[in-house]
Amino acid sequence: MKTDLSASEARRLALRAQGFGKAPPVAPGRREVLRTLRRLGVLQMDSVNVLARSHYLPLFSRLGPYPRTALEDLAWAGRRRLFEYWMHEASLAPLETQPLLRWRMQDAAEGVGVWRGVATFLRSHGDFIDRVLGEIRDRGPLSAAQLGLGAKGAGGWWGWSEGKRALECLFWTGRLTTSTRSGAFERIYGLPDQVHPSGLLTAPTPARAEAQRELVRIAARAQGVATEADLRDYFRLTAADARLRVAELVELGDLTPVRVEGWRAQAYLSPDAGAPRKAEAEALLSPFDNLIWFRDRAERLFGVRIRLEIYTPAHRRVHGYYVLPFLEGEAITARVDLKADRQGGRLLVQAAHAEPAAGRQTPEALARSLKRMAGWLGLESVSVAPRGDLASRLAGEVAQLG
Repeated sequence: MKTDLSASEARRLALRAQGFGKAPPVAPGRREVLRTLRRLGVLQMDSVNVLARSHYLPLFSRLGPYPRTALEDLAWAGRRRLFEYWMHEASLAPLETQPLLRWRMQDAAEGVGVWRGVATFLRSHGDFIDRVLGEIRDRGPLSAAQLGLGAKGAGGWWGWSEGKRALECLFWTGRLTTSTRSGAFERIYGLPDQVHPSGLLTAPTPARAEAQRELVRIAARAQGVATEADLRDYFRLTAADARLRVAELVELGDLTPVRVEGWRAQAYLSPDAGAPRKAEAEALLSPFDNLIWFRDRAERLFGVRIRLEIYTPAHRRVHGYYVLPFLEGEAITARVDLKADRQGGRLLVQAAHAEPAAGRQTPEALARSLKRMAGWLGLESVSVAPRGDLASRLAGEVAQLG
């Protein structure tokens, strides 16, 4: 492959690496979900449920209507193949990735860098921590509410009780892990030997540098072509660690430096990258989708500035509250503000805006995707509000689909 890439070639590499541009499976299930998650490397979680919790959406974008129970089974049931930890924010990843994060758990235990407060709390509450661990060892996995230890606090830790603080600190150090999630998405904490298979617990712990190199390899495979900042962001490595690991992987021949048209920073090509002649994608993207979660990269790839407006005051929002970009072909052509009206059985399009790359076919393609999403969510219809420059045309296409 050439060592100088056009912007379109880089975009196709990224789309292919992320699992776009090919026909979805006819009846995706547990196997396809796990395969897709291994391709992505990590899946960011989010509790906001105005549409669907974000970790379900990237799989729908790539697989089409799959059973959400397949992900839940892999993550939180007896046949689990995934684990939770702080990777790209709170995330799910394949179990085999867990040893690669043990250095971060050790940093949390020792109070290195951003983890200083964790270690300080654990050291200053030794007897209380022992009580928490003893309760879970004796009673089995528990939620913070079930633990019920400690008085409600104020400030600093979002008003968490001492028990919740202890559970989260122990989670970050790896002394506790997620056993399952309640119906309200509350984390149930368990000891690793109560949750993980014995083979994982006895798996060797790689050295810090070795583990980080493998995390960068995963990030490179999942992105196709990426800058050092892109690779660093995927698993939230520090700038210093990422710089060393990328340089080492270049020396090993596991990353190839390339120049990409329009990119100011040096880019690196994964040896597993392969670009199709064109990418025929048609997908609604969660605001936390791996393809666009790093906003600088999304703007480089698609020429679109994506702002997460969920945390923006209502009067300052441009596109809406829970906004999903629409990936059509190789471009982001629209954005829709979506909400699931579960009681009314409707997928609400609260606003629809076109992007410069939108074409005459965009409203029809977007309507198809919205109908598909509504069916997957168990909603009977799509309702388009008259807000945004694409709303009128989109409403007409939705009406034609019935």
